[in-house]
Amino acid sequence: MDRRRRRTDSMSDDEDDDRGRKRRRIATDGGVDIEDRLESLITRVGEKSTSSLESNLEGLAGVLEADIPNYKHKIMKILCECVVKLPEKLTVYTTLVGLLNAKNYNCGGEFVEMLVRNLKEALKTGEFENARMMVRFLSDLVNCHVLVAASLIQMYDSFVEVTLEDNIPQVRSDIYVYLVLSSLPWVGRELYEKKEKELDAVLSTIDNYLSKRQKIHLPALKAWSNDGPHPQEEYLDCLWAQIKNLRNSKWIEKQLIRPYLAFDSVLCDALQHTLPQIIPPSHNKSMTYPLPRVVFRLFDYTDVPQGTVLPGSHAIERYLIEEQLNRIIHTNNLERKECAAALLGYPAKNKIPLNYMIVEVMFGQLFELPRSPYIDLFYGATFIELCKLQPTSMPEVLAQASEMLFERIETMHSICIERFVMWFSYHLSNFQYRWSWDDWAECVEMDPNAPKSKFVREVLLKCLRFSYHQRVSESVPDSFAPLLPPEPNPVYRYEQEGAGSLPGTTHAHKLISSIKSKCTPDEAAILLKDLPNQYPNGQENENPAFNPLKIDVFFATLLHLGSKSISHSFAALAKFHPNLKSLAEFDDGKVCLLKVLYETWKNNQQMMVVLVDKLLRTEVVDCSSVANWLFSFEMQHDFTSFYVWEIMHSTIKKMSRHVDQLQHEVDEAHDKQEAVKRKEADGLDLGDEDVPSDEAIERMEEKLEAATSAQKNLFLVIFQRFMIVLTEHLARCESASVDYNTPWFKWVIERLQQVFLVHHELVYRYVSTLELLLFTSDIDIHILEVFQQFCALRS
Repeated sequence: MDRRRRRTDSMSDDEDDDRGRKRRRIATDGGVDIEDRLESLITRVGEKSTSSLESNLEGLAGVLEADIPNYKHKIMKILCECVVKLPEKLTVYTTLVGLLNAKNYNCGGEFVEMLVRNLKEALKTGEFENARMMVRFLSDLVNCHVLVAASLIQMYDSFVEVTLEDNIPQVRSDIYVYLVLSSLPWVGRELYEKKEKELDAVLSTIDNYLSKRQKIHLPALKAWSNDGPHPQEEYLDCLWAQIKNLRNSKWIEKQLIRPYLAFDSVLCDALQHTLPQIIPPSHNKSMTYPLPRVVFRLFDYTDVPQGTVLPGSHAIERYLIEEQLNRIIHTNNLERKECAAALLGYPAKNKIPLNYMIVEVMFGQLFELPRSPYIDLFYGATFIELCKLQPTSMPEVLAQASEMLFERIETMHSICIERFVMWFSYHLSNFQYRWSWDDWAECVEMDPNAPKSKFVREVLLKCLRFSYHQRVSESVPDSFAPLLPPEPNPVYRYEQEGAGSLPGTTHAHKLISSIKSKCTPDEAAILLKDLPNQYPNGQENENPAFNPLKIDVFFATLLHLGSKSISHSFAALAKFHPNLKSLAEFDDGKVCLLKVLYETWKNNQQMMVVLVDKLLRTEVVDCSSVANWLFSFEMQHDFTSFYVWEIMHSTIKKMSRHVDQLQHEVDEAHDKQEAVKRKEADGLDLGDEDVPSDEAIERMEEKLEAATSAQKNLFLVIFQRFMIVLTEHLARCESASVDYNTPWFKWVIERLQQVFLVHHELVYRYVSTLELLLFTSDIDIHILEVFQQFCALRS
């Protein structure tokens, strides 16, 4: 009985302990639950609700006011994150801050201080897009009677004074002017009513700066080489024209939602804060400023059927709608379905031709130079989701846009044509390759290098990657047969008609039997031992560094045996990797190897792209040899083909990743060393820490130096070969007294421009070397202009 009682008492004590622990856990987790609830309430305000936005804001402000004593820092932090992560709801959050400030003056002041600290840090670290959202938010707080208008003008003054600094790049002045201009639609009316003279002074400084601004870079960033139906304006020029129109309308716009107007009586009585002084950080050479942009225009009001009117290109409404659509895309760029739904759910969709504006904004991003903000696949996938959600209208707008782009393709930049090909082929693959091809029948008879002909040819080649040859062939009219790609089968010269007379045929057939019998790499090498040092056509080779016949017989046979699939090819390359490394030990051998690859797989571009990448990754060939091969005589026939430049850019990126990896390893090793030295100085136990020695770091730095040198050499090779082929073309045209500006010249000069633009961060490291060795004043002006436009991007 006593034992039972003791056991019961013991169980009762355990249960009390469990209940105590559970209560403590609930109390601890409760704080987390409340923080999560606060975050959910704040981030979701303004979304679909049965109540009005105003009542939701009023209710939320009351909830937050009650929680401020315990969760003030968390609430401030969430609101500051919403400023940069949910800028499409900017006026909703400025109203909320205004209501909180009216209820709790100290809370409003602390929020402003936190946001200003974040702004200063963003300007210091070069996060200019986040800074732009913060400047806009601070500007709108003037409307909510949180900030004094005069202090905002002081911030604007300090920003536009950057334009008066000496010895700074233009892009620095540009971004600070842009910070001011892009916030004025929100606060312009308030400043006009309260500080008109001071606002005019700011605008006068901006006007003076923009009138003197250099725009050498502009041609390099245009989607089209001529303006056509729509002027291609530089982003600051376009925004300035829109701001001037807004100013002429006495700063009245009809696009922005301003929920704070409903609380005017409450907000007017609130005490206002003064912004602390915000001085732009001094310029330093390590700072990277945003590159200039060109505003993309595809439609005007005449392109839109009867109904809602498309705002003019210089109407502030055009800017505001585009800005909000761009922000929706930015917020949802990782989720195509959510992105499409958010775009089509745009609040003012009934007042504008929304589908047209979405299509224009998305194509504007896709064709943005030097690079699109997001990967090509995002735009294709999102357009498909938009078509699913709007099956009766969106496909028609997209078809209309495609026709307009095709009609203007003659003057379209090569980079944009390439992206147009990528998107259009992907889109067709999702819609059973249906298209009104007969409308484009004119391209069949054109020069193969003419943009329209090249576009259709490349689209069909890309479709081949999504499907199979027969399916693609059946999707176009019979008249398009000249533009269809050949069947993507390999070519093995030693089994072609007349192969018996070729040197090396006997050895090739023996090699096939041996490899099928699972011979070793050494046994395969012995079979080729007595092949003479000559080319497959019988011509003698005087270079002892490589044997072209050996390379041809071995590599062509290997590719032939592995041609069943990519994995078969990879397996063959892996097994006989030592042979390939030995045969292609020197640069000429590497180029010869790549020529054999081309001869075997010239009818299957995708296979070539994949195998070149594999040869680079396994270090059978190097980046410079790939560049030399692409510019070789044998590749002239395909020089304007898109896959050539796919390989070129992939090669440059691979070189870049290699250098970046080595740089990361060196930096990491130095950091470890420094950390250990600090511990030693503090008398701490080092334990079993793996500390790189000085000798190890020195070896790593030597590898990095060699890789950096190889990267510089790669660019020198590419630009030098560009200059040779372009100069030869110009000289031929001059001697024959014919126009140099042929379709071929357009493709090649714009491919040169593409290397500069797409890899501008890398190329800029070597700009002094390029200027000294290659792009000197005595080269042809057409080539030099491309270099000058590239330099002007950062000047």
